[in-house]
Amino acid sequence: MSNSADVKQTPLYPLHVELGGRMVEFAGYMMPVQYSGLSAEHAAVRTAVGLFDVSHMGEVEFKGPSALDAVHRLVTNNVLGLVDGKALYTPITYSDGGIVDDCLVYRLAEDHVLVVVNASNIQKDFDWFVEQTGDRCVVENNSDDYALLALQGREAMGLLSELCGEDLSALKPFWFREVTVAGVRCTASRTGYTGEDGFEILCAADDGPTLWKALMAAGEPAGILPCGLGARDTLRLEARLPLYGNDIDATTNPIEAGLGWTVKLKKGEFIGFSPIKAAKKKGGISRKLVCMEMRSRGFARQHHTIHLPGPDGGVGEEIGVVTSGTKSPTLGKGIALGYVPVAQAAAGTALVVDVRGKPVQVEVVPGPFYKREY
Repeated sequence: MSNSADVKQTPLYPLHVELGGRMVEFAGYMMPVQYSGLSAEHAAVRTAVGLFDVSHMGEVEFKGPSALDAVHRLVTNNVLGLVDGKALYTPITYSDGGIVDDCLVYRLAEDHVLVVVNASNIQKDFDWFVEQTGDRCVVENNSDDYALLALQGREAMGLLSELCGEDLSALKPFWFREVTVAGVRCTASRTGYTGEDGFEILCAADDGPTLWKALMAAGEPAGILPCGLGARDTLRLEARLPLYGNDIDATTNPIEAGLGWTVKLKKGEFIGFSPIKAAKKKGGISRKLVCMEMRSRGFARQHHTIHLPGPDGGVGEEIGVVTSGTKSPTLGKGIALGYVPVAQAAAGTALVVDVRGKPVQVEVVPGPFYKREY
């Protein structure tokens, strides 16, 4: 637990308190874990629209003629393939192929790139960027200058289009554009972390409360709810979106984590190229991150061990570990992610999770657990 004097507040902190948000420390920030309740907030996003404050995320900017090249070298995905107004998702990797963080990269201009990183990794990532970039370009940690809101759900498109007076439906996933909402100049990106359609909206820190209030007021007829970290976690897990520190970290590489689609070997050398190339070959990994559904009563949580079935359905040989787990509000059953040997990673494989001494039967299933139909 950090010293209370070290814990930060986002620009929207007073609004969260006013709305009755239950505040907890997360990644060095006081953040709302829930308001009306996790189930209600989760359902609002799945059926209509919800609004999240994600201003704790970090914003690092690369500036100068070599900005694109510098970021391109740091990540596995093809940054040089971006055009102005396009973003991509990518891991940042160490020389051994382990994951520094996962992030979104935005090409603002030929000489200006924005990288949005996880809140818990801001300083670590910035230090890594500076160390690896040297004097190739200017690298700035401007996280405190921004507020970032996530408007997520099937009603998000219509709501934001009406508010800014522009039809945003032509904006494809992972594209972004400048808009004005309630007098606030914003960058609206068709991205999110929930498995639903929606936007992540970046603005100046001081404008965050105005933007929040405008979105909440406009979304009232659609049943918008303010949403906390609890619903964000259950939503992302249903969509099989990895969480840094749980499902991916410095000990995992993108291939075993199921992120091979973000690895573009044809783009040329990047940090971690050789070990990741080796991992991508047939037989190059020994374990995989898999989706599991509970087939008996009980819910798996992070750090619970995964086993082969023993006699009479009990706990047999330990083969892996759960990285994320919850009761899915949408499916009404326990779901989990975890690493298991490749031999046990096929869909339909029956396994057992040790839940505090109780054997819980699980089955490996294709991911994601939830996929929107619109």
